Amino acid sequence: MESGLVSIITPMYNGANFVSQTIESVLKQTYTNWEMFVIDDGSVDSGPQIVLEYAAKDKRIVLLSQANAGSAAARNNGIRHARGQYISLLDSDDTWNPDFLEKQLKLMKEKNALLVYSSHTRIDAESNEILKPFIVPAKVTYKDLLRNCYISCLTGLYDTSVHGKIYLKEDMKSLRDDYVYWLEIMKKVKVAYGNKKVLANYRMLDTSASRKKHKVILPQFKVLYQVEKIGLLRSMYYLGSWAVISYFKYRS
Repeated sequence: MESGLVSIITPMYNGANFVSQTIESVLKQTYTNWEMFVIDDGSVDSGPQIVLEYAAKDKRIVLLSQANAGSAAARNNGIRHARGQYISLLDSDDTWNPDFLEKQLKLMKEKNALLVYSSHTRIDAESNEILKPFIVPAKVTYKDLLRNCYISCLTGLYDTSVHGKIYLKEDMKSLRDDYVYWLEIMKKVKVAYGNKKVLANYRMLDTSASRKKHKVILPQFKVLYQVEKIGLLRSMYYLGSWAVISYFKYRS
């Protein structure tokens, strides 16, 4: 583990349309002590070549390639290679504001925290802002996270110095795997702190799970009942909470 280094884990499947924007947002970070692993998950477009062109110019960017196995396996591949004290997940169509890492590391230091997250905008394929920004609560616990995943994948920053690396459950494939990852971390760190400042941009495409919440209902229940094993009644209660919060989260 290299103290102060941020390891950015970016799974990519056919990401040619947006991966350059994602990488550019990392290159513009005011905090420069980072490494970025883009894990090509069996793409058939020009995404890998685009990443290789960036890697040739900046040694902090590394392309890893694997047969298609889903985002959880791709993220784990990156985490295994990560050398940094901090782990951050950033999908290949999302972007950070230039001060994302600087502000998140500052918050982490102020709160003496091992896990932080932030507010973010919601953007479309043309990077136009849609809906209102998602403003996060200042603090969450494991029970809060059962009600709703307040830690969006692109904003979580985890300090591995106490509990070490934590890996995703690959049997989740590409659905709710990041949610389970944050829950697993929360069991160890107990509390996470949110930055109410908008520091990132989540791209909502027609294929995004956030656009098709009805397809996530069963996987959400399985996370609560089968993965977290909190019992049938509590699972139904938290599923209901998630459904209500999600309705208002994505209506405006």
